[in-house]
Amino acid sequence: MASLPPPPLRLAVAGLGFGRKVILPALRATETTTATALWHPDSQKVAAAAQAEELQGFSDFSALLENPQVDGVIIATPPGVRADLAQQAMAAEKPVFLEKPVAISAAEVRQLQIQALQGQLSCGVDFEYRGVPLFQQLAAMVGQGVIGQPWLVKLDWLMSSRADPQRPWNWYARRDQGGGVVGALGVHAFDLLAWLFGPIASVQAKLSTAIPARPDPASGWLRSCDAEDVALIQLNFAHGLVGQVNLSSITRNGRGMWLEIYGSNGQLVLGSSNQKDYVHGFTLQAALQGGSLERQPEDSSYCFSQTWPDGRIAPVARLLDWWAGAVQERRPMVPGLAEGLASQMVADAVQKAAATAMTVDVDLLG
Repeated sequence: MASLPPPPLRLAVAGLGFGRKVILPALRATETTTATALWHPDSQKVAAAAQAEELQGFSDFSALLENPQVDGVIIATPPGVRADLAQQAMAAEKPVFLEKPVAISAAEVRQLQIQALQGQLSCGVDFEYRGVPLFQQLAAMVGQGVIGQPWLVKLDWLMSSRADPQRPWNWYARRDQGGGVVGALGVHAFDLLAWLFGPIASVQAKLSTAIPARPDPASGWLRSCDAEDVALIQLNFAHGLVGQVNLSSITRNGRGMWLEIYGSNGQLVLGSSNQKDYVHGFTLQAALQGGSLERQPEDSSYCFSQTWPDGRIAPVARLLDWWAGAVQERRPMVPGLAEGLASQMVADAVQKAAATAMTVDVDLLG
């Protein structure tokens, strides 16, 4: 007789922005997870959200962790408080699934990793591009040597989400709170490229803040912004590959996200100009042995069984499913804190390289 599957992992969601828009629908889309509670420090906000979602609401994080209906916590708050909340959850023997960037610095992520290892807790990180079908197909083609030896990789991620100078000031404008385009886009890019090509050994970088002040939403007065909204980065991989990454959140009519890979036998191009959805709209093209670029058909083995108007929900659901399996089987999650640490180490090196105008090595041994 076949054994019954384990019961769904009962999860609390900390954060009401991305948490409600993407995480909750993703949780409800899987058979391995279920949402039981919401947390936010504002008691009125969380009460209203909990009533609308028909879940328990908590403004006291300790009370949330003491609830017997909570097996684990998904932390989708602003970056500045993620590490502290994750430490509290793991101290209560709750595994966590974290949005990126995992924390403010690699040192904080390293402490989380140590705590997870000591507690034998499976912790995941939402590097959702690892779960997007065409990205998985691209990874397989690179791994199979379709374009031979990779020689050069170029990633342009040029968005217009913060191009309006009247967009209100918030934590995103503060570098010390994890704001800026390196935290928003760069950590995704660094994880994606390390997944495809191996560890990143050193970086050079130029960062700039094109919009130096934004209106405070409470007073209307301008407040200074020190977090970068443009980043130009050169990556040197451990195995000799070189890469260029251009990031921006202020490029009106920006081209979106385009990844170009040039190898000894050809070229791969994966990209989308869709500014409204970070997942929908991607196409994959290949040019082999001097031929022209041709669009590649989607491999059905990687496709989602269901999609939503918000393209982020399906890959997040896929990663949550992976995480639930890791928790149930008491094994490490990939992508997890090891991958979160590797990406944050590159992000920290980028900030240092920009500040010193020097090439900065990434400590691959941690």
